[in-house]
Amino acid sequence: MKIISRFNRGFIPALALTLGLGLNAQEKNFIDQPYLETNSRADTLVVPDRIYLGIEIKEEDTRGKTSVEELENRMAGRLKALGIKLDDQLMLADLASNFKDYFLRKTDVQKSKAYSLLVYDALTAGKVIQELEGIGISNISLLKTEYAAMEELKTRLRQRAVLRAKKQAGAMLQPLGHTLGKALYISDLNTDYSGMQGRATGIVVRGYAMEKEQPLDVAFEKISVEAMVNIKFAID
Repeated sequence: MKIISRFNRGFIPALALTLGLGLNAQEKNFIDQPYLETNSRADTLVVPDRIYLGIEIKEEDTRGKTSVEELENRMAGRLKALGIKLDDQLMLADLASNFKDYFLRKTDVQKSKAYSLLVYDALTAGKVIQELEGIGISNISLLKTEYAAMEELKTRLRQRAVLRAKKQAGAMLQPLGHTLGKALYISDLNTDYSGMQGRATGIVVRGYAMEKEQPLDVAFEKISVEAMVNIKFAID
């Protein structure tokens, strides 16, 4: 046992030294060869196709004349008429608490219910707002917007950024009489998007006064998506 122990103590430092020399050699070879480093960016704007509306039903809004349950049934009927699949698109915002209680007096409790509704375009969102206004539900807010094919779009933008980096690197070398070699290193610096991801603030539809025949024009800000890469090309 002692012989094996001594052998191991001697072997491990030797192995570490060998690996260290190998890594240093690779790093030295990479640094010593001529290379060109460039950053490139590709971006685009997309129309959101997943729009989440927050809907709150309050007995308080009808001064207690209409119950939450009745308002809920009216809402379900109007949404179904618009072709909305309630099982897939309408969700309770707070699953832990079915009802929220508002204590106005010791003997007077008025209830409310909060929902999240998913629609797929601005036109449908506008129709929902209009229909719910017609039955006395006006506490409607925009929670967030998303783009369903976001991951595929990010991949395409990364590819576009890489091609752009290669083109601009080749253009930089042309006046020097050099040609572009293979890519030695590539890094995805940033792939990000900015839109109404997460809870939105300051965008609330409340108390609209409109005729049913009037079309409701609702527009949502486009989502900005960006990809940035860093590439080191060998110079031939």
